[in-house]
Amino acid sequence: MSRSALKAGVLSGLATAVLLGIAVLAWAFTSYTSDGPQARQGDDTVVTLRSGAGVSEIAGTLAEAGVIRSATAFRVAAQLTGADRGLRAGEYRIESQASLADVIETLSSGHVVRHFVTIPEGWSVAQAIDILNAEAVLTGEIETVPAEGSLLPDTYEVARGETRQSVIERMQAAQSALIAELWPTRAQGLPFSTPEQAVTLASIVEKETGIAAERPRVAAVFVNRLRLGMRLESDPTIIYGITQGRPLGRGLRRSEIDRHTAWNTYQIPGLPPTPIANPGRQAIEAVLNPPQSQDLFFVADGTGGHIFAPTYQQHLDNVARWRAIERARTPVQGDAPVQAPPPQTPPAASVDAPATPTAP
Repeated sequence: MSRSALKAGVLSGLATAVLLGIAVLAWAFTSYTSDGPQARQGDDTVVTLRSGAGVSEIAGTLAEAGVIRSATAFRVAAQLTGADRGLRAGEYRIESQASLADVIETLSSGHVVRHFVTIPEGWSVAQAIDILNAEAVLTGEIETVPAEGSLLPDTYEVARGETRQSVIERMQAAQSALIAELWPTRAQGLPFSTPEQAVTLASIVEKETGIAAERPRVAAVFVNRLRLGMRLESDPTIIYGITQGRPLGRGLRRSEIDRHTAWNTYQIPGLPPTPIANPGRQAIEAVLNPPQSQDLFFVADGTGGHIFAPTYQQHLDNVARWRAIERARTPVQGDAPVQAPPPQTPPAASVDAPATPTAP
């Protein structure tokens, strides 16, 4: 073969190789950017990548979930783009027909699916456990039921597969940290001496009003009564003695007000033995630094809030107005409920206001 013919053959081979390379690159680019598989159900697919998974395991997980067509193509694309070093563990939502490029970008972004559970202020441990048990992304059972009042009401971010017990422990740690922060800021001369007693009183304040602006004033009433040796006479404490943290679903009966339980503050002096709910930050702050006030009584005002009074006679007048509203709403017969709480408020509407008020 002549030199010119050899040269022509080499050039032809190079041209073919270049054309083949261009074709391969074009195919690879098309595969990288074209639509991926249709989601098997709905508009997206949720996949979970475990912590520590390598690119091969991730590719297999994605292929098994039907998010990508080829585990090999994903692995090669991730290595060529350098994305294999930045893929992050977590739970991801991949849109139907997402391209390989979109999948890699999603897994590199760290924009994981986020889950939240909320424990409302004033909810009991029993109710908090119900919330956690109903959350499908959590796993396991709650091994140790926490003490009443030991959970901080808040919204918590949780991960799929996290245990319910670990979430409980996070809530307890948050409450402990809050108490450690607030206890040193307390006012002098309070009628209680331990953080546990403060949480107990805060839980009563939390259950007495759903209006944040009223919490300091309600706290002041209870602090004043404790200082004077008056019974707290708080309806929510009676309810807790009956239900242990579940909603009563009706007003209190006269017989229940008269019944002695460890939590019935119509019958016992001072604070009950435990909190009756999990108080939030504002309620705890209110009992640790209550405003100066002469108020000793409060009763529902018929609008969702309460009206306060420093004297028993003023309180009787306020009770009479509330009872008129109450009678118009719920007739009283026999041992039927003697108190119907106003709509949109917790089932606790009065202090020292039984069916027939008596002197304190």
